[in-house]
Amino acid sequence: MPVVVYPGSFNPFTHGHANLVERALNLFDKVIVGIGTSVDKDPDVYLSERIALCRTALEDFGDRVVVKGFNGLLVEFVRANNTRFILRGLRTLTDYDYEFQMLEMNRHLDPEIEYVLLPTASQWSFLSATRVREIASLGGDVSAFVHPAVAAHLAINNQPKSE
Repeated sequence: MPVVVYPGSFNPFTHGHANLVERALNLFDKVIVGIGTSVDKDPDVYLSERIALCRTALEDFGDRVVVKGFNGLLVEFVRANNTRFILRGLRTLTDYDYEFQMLEMNRHLDPEIEYVLLPTASQWSFLSATRVREIASLGGDVSAFVHPAVAAHLAINNQPKSE
């Protein structure tokens, strides 16, 4: 079985993301979680911190899961990792529309790359990193949605600022 790249900004990495990695390990020998930067998103957490938190959240999967950062075109990252598979999760029809547009753009950039689209497990279908960040920024408890290290990081980084 080949290797798949699971790309995203993962800001933060959630239990829904971890579930997709776990399920992908039934289909692939190895999952490379590619944590990228995005011109569309303003990450609250620096890339190196997101990589470290993601590695902690996935350490139980052992060496079958590798976490790497990248800054550039996804197709170039996929090629550089000697694979031709990209994994993406789908929660809603809106996700499908977005992913299909990305799939077609990347297919034009490299027709050899194949997408694997997995529906999100029902218990995580409501979960989004954006909502987790929003809850954390308002002082809410996000421990049900993320690894304990991620929850602790969000709690520390969302402390009220003293004037």
